[in-house]
Amino acid sequence: MIVAFLDELEKHQGVSVRSRNLRLTAIHSFFQYAAFEAPAHSAQIQRVLAIPSKRFTRTLVQFLTRPEVDALLAAPDQFTWSGRRDHAFLLVAVQTGLRLSEMTGLKREDLIVGAGAHLRVVGKGRKERCTPLAQSTLAVSWLREPQRGDGDVLFPSAKGERLSVHGVQYLLTKHRMAACKVCPSLKEKRVTVHRLRHTMAMDLWQAGVDRSVIALWLGHESVETTQIYLEATLAMKERALAKTLPPHGRPGRYQPGDQLLGFLNSL
Repeated sequence: MIVAFLDELEKHQGVSVRSRNLRLTAIHSFFQYAAFEAPAHSAQIQRVLAIPSKRFTRTLVQFLTRPEVDALLAAPDQFTWSGRRDHAFLLVAVQTGLRLSEMTGLKREDLIVGAGAHLRVVGKGRKERCTPLAQSTLAVSWLREPQRGDGDVLFPSAKGERLSVHGVQYLLTKHRMAACKVCPSLKEKRVTVHRLRHTMAMDLWQAGVDRSVIALWLGHESVETTQIYLEATLAMKERALAKTLPPHGRPGRYQPGDQLLGFLNSL
């Protein structure tokens, strides 16, 4: 029944192999718990735990280039309330690398200004961390504007409530379409908060920041998780290639010298 459920997700509901594996991971987690609570059903539980994950092609991590980021940040109309909010939202997202849930869950009280300015967030696993803010981000007028509505959400909706997932994607898509006029390469890319997170990780990596620091910045529990964000760009690979010496000699048959032949004959 579980295998049929997974096949239904993949073949008829259009779920990707990676998402299918995530569902299976959740099922495995439950049955690992059930193994301790219901040992009488251990045989059936082991059959479920033996269901393997499917292999899939791991694609390169996608991110935005600096011209694309600049065009995206310039797209919102900062003479309007929503434009100033969207500009600040994009700038904070690309500078901090916060997750979508972390961005929409930010409160005014989470913004610490002054010396050591930072954002306090509670991420996955209820782990609290502090992410520093650049001076250019602090200079954005939105962060000093009075809040709208009864709540204290840092990036509220027009009603003063927390932005929804669809609301965030709507504003990202809207500004991507506007930015395409300045930067045509954005037409071929889908802009999400997670892609802005990838962009931040790549900026740190290209700046020479150690992987452990990037993992701490992104809130990863394991440094190995950060590895998927650190796929070197083609430009980085070209610079690495430029440091190597190109081969000039022609391959030929090795001819030993008289000294070596004499040594070998004496053995």
